[in-house]
Amino acid sequence: MSGLGYGYKVGHWTDPEGRSGCTVILMPAGNVTSCDIRGSSPSSRELEHLHPDRKMTEVHAIVLTGASAFGLAAADGVMGWLAERGIGYQTPAGVVPIVPAAVVFDTGAFIEPARPTPEAGRAACDDAVEDGAASGRVGAGAATTVGKWAGREHAAPGGVGFGRASHEDTAVSALAVVNAVGDVLEEDGSVLAGTQAPHAGYVPMRPAEELGTNTVLALLVTEARLDKRDVRYLAARGSDGITIAVRPAHTRYDGDVVFASAVGGKGAVADLDLLGQLATKAVADAVRNAVRPE
Repeated sequence: MSGLGYGYKVGHWTDPEGRSGCTVILMPAGNVTSCDIRGSSPSSRELEHLHPDRKMTEVHAIVLTGASAFGLAAADGVMGWLAERGIGYQTPAGVVPIVPAAVVFDTGAFIEPARPTPEAGRAACDDAVEDGAASGRVGAGAATTVGKWAGREHAAPGGVGFGRASHEDTAVSALAVVNAVGDVLEEDGSVLAGTQAPHAGYVPMRPAEELGTNTVLALLVTEARLDKRDVRYLAARGSDGITIAVRPAHTRYDGDVVFASAVGGKGAVADLDLLGQLATKAVADAVRNAVRPE
């Protein structure tokens, strides 16, 4: 799988030397989007709009970016790209695109030429496709690593991955950018990427200054008739996918954020509990696929 479907388009910009990058998701009209923040060290933009108590339901793009808070500049370029095409909320002053963004903390934070800029955000928009998007060490996943809980010497490459889970006519797709403190685990609990030393349960981690740079970001999407509170519930179930695929997950040194979005949907309201189970599996699969050797 190399896309999200349902009208969501994914594009990347990658630093030529692979030291950082950004990933943009262009959202279909009429989407309902929210998010779940599970990590203790997030860096973000416009996430408050996604709270179920806020009236805004539709967003126009989502930016996932490297270079920590520096990378949030890429969202400026995405806003400009959308506004030039008349995409956004219509206001008396003109079109205002809503572009939530969240970051991973990679090596680009320390190398100014590698930091995603507004021009990088525009390039990612130009690259966006509904099917056939690149995965692996590209975009926001270009310089990511996992398995740093026991020291940087045990780190393994992270990346961008896609996942999908379905049951009969109901399906959820997911994209993940994986840069975790923890190891990525297979379904049987074995280490897929990270330290290969056997361990069970909690193992005391190295001091914070030795843990490197971190965070898992994800977006899950589905075609269903849902309100914003329901979508927020799906985002939380998507975070459960990180919990089962990464060990340890959601540490004080991670800024994990999961976005969820629903579009379309005809007939009866979807089974939210079924969608929640599929969301967990889709995100877990996306996390694992991000680190699988190609």
